[in-house]
Amino acid sequence: MSGGWMKSRLQVLAQILEEKNLQEIEVSFWGLRFRVVRERESGGRIVMPMAAPSPSPAESAPPSPSPATASSPPPSESSDASSHPGMVPSPMVGVVYLAPEPNAKPFVSVGEQVKEGQTLLIIEAMKTMNMISAPRSGTFSRLLVENGQAVEYGEPLLIIE
Repeated sequence: MSGGWMKSRLQVLAQILEEKNLQEIEVSFWGLRFRVVRERESGGRIVMPMAAPSPSPAESAPPSPSPATASSPPPSESSDASSHPGMVPSPMVGVVYLAPEPNAKPFVSVGEQVKEGQTLLIIEAMKTMNMISAPRSGTFSRLLVENGQAVEYGEPLLIIE
């Protein structure tokens, strides 16, 4: 890996931090983990690249969501949802969009039957729109995020029963 490649990736993380007004962002790829944190007083950034250990089979499951924030569901709902067998986790850090464009009908509605592979929502990450598909067929029973909400990797998005 060249220094220029790493610098450009860190600049992208810093840009996301600024654009989404986040306090910190953490990303892992190719055995490296990068965490960018905004200092509260000065608004500066600290960048700490670290080698990420290979996950053991017990650690390969998505991490639990971080403590509740102002835009997160109440703690009891969030912790209940994260252990639900039909929970669909966020595969990445980004911003959730429930419809293909503003003022359009959402991809799916609560109570609707969904089929495996059907688009449920979009997560925008690094200016790329990523379609999030249903991992299985079932009934879309609960939405756990709001349109325009920033989400973390592994954060519960919705429940399919």
